[in-house]
Parts: sequence; structure tokens; C-alpha cells
Amino acid sequence: MSHITYHPQSISLEEREHKNGHRAAVLWFTGLSGSGKSTVAMALQEELFKRNCQVSTLDGDNVRQGLNAGLGFTDADRVENLRRVSEVSKLFAESGFIVLTSFISPFKNERERAREIIEPLNFFEIYVNVDLATAEERDPKGLYKKARAGEIKNFTGLDSPYEAPEKADLVISNAGQSVQEGVEQLISFLESKKII
Repeated sequence: MSHITYHPQSISLEEREHKNGHRAAVLWFTGLSGSGKSTVAMALQEELFKRNCQVSTLDGDNVRQGLNAGLGFTDADRVENLRRVSEVSKLFAESGFIVLTSFISPFKNERERAREIIEPLNFFEIYVNVDLATAEERDPKGLYKKARAGEIKNFTGLDSPYEAPEKADLVISNAGQSVQEGVEQLISFLESKKII
């Protein structure tokens, strides 16, 4: 579109990071429904906020109630959902934020596309790993039960695939550890990457 002009920010990312006292980053949490993505991301957000970090969380359910309210759960809609989230995450990161995204994001190609959209900003794929049996046993929203009863179609892990990351930047094994242990693992990771 030749009539659209990009307007660069009047405050650089480097200036924002200097004022914030931390670098910008996007932590892309992925995993099955019930794996604990949102729980760990929200707990990490609280810890980063206590440390005076500029942090925001984009949660799958919340985004689908607003920005992506018109999208369903077909493969095409899931692709568009994640494209939009990637672009919003990039905008937040360009403003100096640490962005935590919590989305099933079941397809490897779409997670790679998110990385391509967001980089060269810091992008980290965080795989919250639990097996299907554990996720289904937890079923905090009753979604697996509804999917098994045929009330929900295209449910990830049952009648729609989940392609587990092969080279995640960090894997959180969320079946046998506490939320606090997951947060500590994430804080250590962010420190090792010199984000905080």
C-alpha cells in the first residue's frame, strides 16, 4: 500500500530500555490447554512488576474477547489470531516492555512466523510441557470434557494437532513443579539472557 507511511518513534528503544532498567523482550508461552501457561505467565508478571519492570501479559482468552473476537478455531482463524498477537507483541516490545504471551499456538510454522515478525527484538519460545493425560486431568475450564462430548470442535490435542516445540528457548516441565519453581526458572533464564 503505497499511500501508507511508516512513522518511526520519537523515543528510541535504547532510550526506553535505559529508563526502564531492563531490555525489551517477548516470552511466547506455548503448550496444551491446561498446561499452566497463563498461571505461570501471570505469576511471572507479578514478580517482574515487583522488580519495577514494564511488563504486560497477552492471554489467549482475553485477546479473543476483544482484538480477535471475530475469529473462531479453524486452522485459518488460529493463524490469523497468532499473526495479530505477534504484531501487538512487537508494538509493546518496541515500547520497551517485557511481553508475556499465553497462547496454545499449536503449529510450529505459526510460532516461527511470530519469531520472524518480532525479531530482531528479543523473542523467546517458552514451552510449558505437560502430557495430554495431565492436561486433561486438570481441565480447569472443563474444555476437554466438552470436547470429548462433541461440544467443542477442533480442540487442540484431541481432534486438532499440537506440534510440540523441538528447540524451545526454555522448557518448563509443569507436571511436577510448583508455579513458584517455574517463575524462578524463568527469572534465572531472563537474567542469563541479560533481559533483567
